[in-house]
Amino acid sequence: MWRWVRQQLGFDPPHQSDTRTIYIANRFPQNGLYTPQKFIDNRIISSKYTVWNFVPKNLFEQFRRVANFYFLIIFLVQLMIDTPTSPITSGLPLFFVITVTAIKQGYEDWLRHNSDNEVNGAPVYVVRSGGLVKTRSKNIRVGDIVRIAKDEIFPADLVLLSSDRLDGSCHITTASLDGETNLKTHVAVPETAVLQTVASLDTLIAVIECQQPEADLYRFMGRMIITQQMEEIVRPLGPESLLLRGARLKNTKEIFGVAIYTGMETKMALNYKSKSQKRSAVEKSMNTFLIIYLIILISEAIISTILKYTWQAEEKWDEPWYNQKTEHQRNSSKILRFISDFLAFLVLYNFIIPISLYVTVEMQKFLGSFFIGWDLDLYHEESDQKAQVNTSDLNEELGQVEYVFTDKTGTLTENEMQFRECSINGIKYQEINGRLVSEGPTPDSPEGSLSYLNSLSHLNNLSHLTTSSFRTSPENETELIKEHDLFFKAVSLCHTVQISNVQTDGIGDGPWQSNFAPSQLEYYASSPDEKALVEAAARIGIVFIGNSEETMEIKILGKLERYKLLHILEFDSDRRRMSVIVQSPSGEKLLFAKGAESSILPKCIGGEIEKTRIHVDEFALKGLRTLCMAYKQLTSKEYEEIDRRLFEARTALQQREEKLADVFQFIEKDLMLLGATAVEDRLQDRVRETIEALRMAGIKVWVLTGDKHETAVSVSLSCGHFHRTMNILELINQKSDSECAEQLRQLARRIKEDHVIQHGLVVDGTSLSLALREHEKLFMEVCRNCSAVLCCRMAPLQKAKVIRLIKISPEKPITLAVGDGANDVSMIQEAHVGIGIMGKEGRQAARNSDYAIARFKFLSKLLFVHGHFYYIRIATLVQYFFYKNVCFITPQFLYQFYCLFSQQTLYDSVYLTLYNICFTSLPILIYSLLEQHIDPHVLQSKPTLYRDISKNRQLSIKTFLYWTILGFSHAFIFFFGSYFLIGKDMSLLGNGQMALETHFWTWINHLVTWGSIIFYFIFSLFYGGILWPFLGSQNMYFVFIQLLSSGSAWFAIILMVVMCLFLDIVKKIFDQQIHPTNTEKAQLTETNSGIKCLDSMCCFSEGETACASVGRMLERVVGRCSPTRVSRSWSASDPFYTNDRSILTLSTMDSSTC
Repeated sequence: MWRWVRQQLGFDPPHQSDTRTIYIANRFPQNGLYTPQKFIDNRIISSKYTVWNFVPKNLFEQFRRVANFYFLIIFLVQLMIDTPTSPITSGLPLFFVITVTAIKQGYEDWLRHNSDNEVNGAPVYVVRSGGLVKTRSKNIRVGDIVRIAKDEIFPADLVLLSSDRLDGSCHITTASLDGETNLKTHVAVPETAVLQTVASLDTLIAVIECQQPEADLYRFMGRMIITQQMEEIVRPLGPESLLLRGARLKNTKEIFGVAIYTGMETKMALNYKSKSQKRSAVEKSMNTFLIIYLIILISEAIISTILKYTWQAEEKWDEPWYNQKTEHQRNSSKILRFISDFLAFLVLYNFIIPISLYVTVEMQKFLGSFFIGWDLDLYHEESDQKAQVNTSDLNEELGQVEYVFTDKTGTLTENEMQFRECSINGIKYQEINGRLVSEGPTPDSPEGSLSYLNSLSHLNNLSHLTTSSFRTSPENETELIKEHDLFFKAVSLCHTVQISNVQTDGIGDGPWQSNFAPSQLEYYASSPDEKALVEAAARIGIVFIGNSEETMEIKILGKLERYKLLHILEFDSDRRRMSVIVQSPSGEKLLFAKGAESSILPKCIGGEIEKTRIHVDEFALKGLRTLCMAYKQLTSKEYEEIDRRLFEARTALQQREEKLADVFQFIEKDLMLLGATAVEDRLQDRVRETIEALRMAGIKVWVLTGDKHETAVSVSLSCGHFHRTMNILELINQKSDSECAEQLRQLARRIKEDHVIQHGLVVDGTSLSLALREHEKLFMEVCRNCSAVLCCRMAPLQKAKVIRLIKISPEKPITLAVGDGANDVSMIQEAHVGIGIMGKEGRQAARNSDYAIARFKFLSKLLFVHGHFYYIRIATLVQYFFYKNVCFITPQFLYQFYCLFSQQTLYDSVYLTLYNICFTSLPILIYSLLEQHIDPHVLQSKPTLYRDISKNRQLSIKTFLYWTILGFSHAFIFFFGSYFLIGKDMSLLGNGQMALETHFWTWINHLVTWGSIIFYFIFSLFYGGILWPFLGSQNMYFVFIQLLSSGSAWFAIILMVVMCLFLDIVKKIFDQQIHPTNTEKAQLTETNSGIKCLDSMCCFSEGETACASVGRMLERVVGRCSPTRVSRSWSASDPFYTNDRSILTLSTMDSSTC
């Protein structure tokens, strides 16, 4: 804010250009013509409030809520005009709600402030005036040279200047940024890499020109202009030179870097973008109900005002002898008097609006979210990960899901790649116990039993590969082995795998296992595929040893070979391939390329292209992930041209990415195909059962993946997403809008004509783009008639667009997205509920999700048990709040008919104030946290019960009207019962209704339900039995004691409570007998089969209970009994879950203890 004000006043002009110029060590030109750019400091601010703006900002946010603003208006009206109730009756509950919410938000922001202070106050070392100066992180300025030691976190975005290594390289991990735990290598430019001391850095004169800050973690363009001996040397800077704030230095003693982005302009801070606020269906229903009750309130006030003036039309009632008007009242305007009376009635009836509803719902969601984290069934022991709740506002939405969109790799599968097969020069091989065995006959081995490992020993006696061997087909075993050798050399060299320094020390001539793999070698890779391939090559006999300066080292059966690494052409999602250019020990320059078959095969002019294509399709049908390998030998002239073009593109400040893409296309052509690899990504445990359970629950499952068509279909079949008996429809390889539209119309006709129970649809990314461009309605019609949809070759934004399309369809279904990688973040944020899998592709999906779980199989417990419970609990909470307020305030409206609409209040002001705060708030809160209307074990074993709560059925208009009518009927019974028998309050009735709704009784429920009633009596005795000196008047003095001293009063109270609750009992019995829901049938089945109730969510009783016959009948109706009466035994017919554990007691369940 202050910076914005300074900019408006002209003191701090905003950045005008697209680039920023940074003078290293802040050595500005001395000619006086240069005006330094202004940059922000290095403070990180994640807090929302300050000491000065907390009160106004927080109040503004809270009063944007309709209920809070309404009660503020009522409170002000009570202050301004003469109203029948004290302003305290509205002001105190409002103050309580505002204060509790402000304390909660203030505490959360205080924690953020503490976190900010800890980060901003961290000690750092900066090079200033020729020496190292210790300062705080917040004091770092753009241009400062910072020293970072091993295992320290970078305090700002730095450009690497030098490290303790001669080549200026260092290793870092970016786990806190993108969740990737692999080591990444960053390098300094050669001119600064040699400056390894503070003294030498003090002599550096250089300027960095780079782009302005942007959020993309993987994009950076700049250049460094170094002045040496009056000459300027220009070096390109890219992502490989940038060390991001939040990353950690590993396996490097120390580095020096210059700060280029600081504070809230670092890439980490720019990725703090707040997600769009998601609102649950329950919250939307709550707002609708609130508006309806506002209409009821205004209607009651208008009716009362009209009836008052109708009554006063008779002269004897206009000014009775006991209530004479003043002269001012007689002369006042009738319109003003009408408005004043209307406002007075509005104040009198205002408690029909439940002010404490919002704060109770917030507390329920916040406290209820802990049960997910405490659930041991959602704990994954292997990875030591429990479920996480990032957004508690959507707990109940877990019970409303209609569509599940899931990623494949890492979500349905383990993302643990195992090398299985390969195709080399048109021959298919399988790895068996570390040996490559061919499938089918080879040119020299008709028996088809060639063992590559056994033949590899001949390589020791072979001279290095010649150019001619690259160009010709193998005619004997030696030539065949050369082709194999070149294939696995490509696998061992074309990658970005790293090895820790500690682990590679002494590896060169270290001990070897029988399969030629180093005993202590461990690889780190950003992609599990790369790691699997390099490990496979090591098992075969060609071992990647690591990088040393600008070389890559491999061992072939113990013989070391060094390849000079000339260029890396990084992987990108558009090209779908990566390449390296290396110089072999004999001086030949080779390009090795690796990528998807769709990006490699069209670039090849030689090799067994057709055979390899067939093999790739066969691999894909088995559900294997495929990559193709190719190479190209470069002449000196070709390499010089490539080197020049790459330098020009990499040093460009404008359109660098486009220029690099053009150069990459120029380089990666006319390739010779070597073969293809196939790795397996096995399914996670219980994926098939989970998908089947989701389908039984009425949830449609869509798989959105970037994998190729054949692989995706194969995995869909293996995981149960597609059935073998399902009619599979395809919308793939569409080239034009007209072609796509015609195919969609054909599919729609087939669905109508084919008498098949279930259809499945397969669509690829290209066809999907065409379908969404012009034919959304037709595409949606086809999709809605398919029980399973598979989208392959999908880009991240396409995933989000598909979900968006379903969200805005006429049915407005609730969507849920599940993913584990950074490419799934967009769809996770787009869906109503986002679930992140804490997998091996990093934690970015888990951090951006609403909920995070370790395995896909946990989704069933999360939806069918937690989602079901949360929805039932909060739906009852919302309905009950409106019910109890109608029940409480309607007698006030009826009382006006007996007091000539004189606005006389029926209740004492203290009871008006405490009714929502003390007398009726705790029972419903505890109910909404602990209620279990049916056993969790049954909910998970019967997914069809999920259908009973779909489409927000518990908060439908029908249910809402039932609760409202119930409230009015109870109010009528109590008012007229009290009128004819005795006067009484409503607190007993409200808590009695709550007791009737409770199915699962714990000691906490007993305490708050009966304790609230006891507290009401105790409070009334103290309040009415003592003359309090600070109260101006005590209308209730001795009234309560006198009332309860009468036996007839007790009889009337009990009679009215039973009468009111009897109506609801009769209705429940009628519903369950005439048209019971699946849930009610399950409750009856439990009761009849001997499962009487739930004890710590795992153990059930069998046999006779202590309940009498009437008691058993009531238990059968409401599905309830006390845990204290449970004999811990299992019914022989009940399914037994060994992993079923309690989320209440956190106790593991064992059959011997039940």
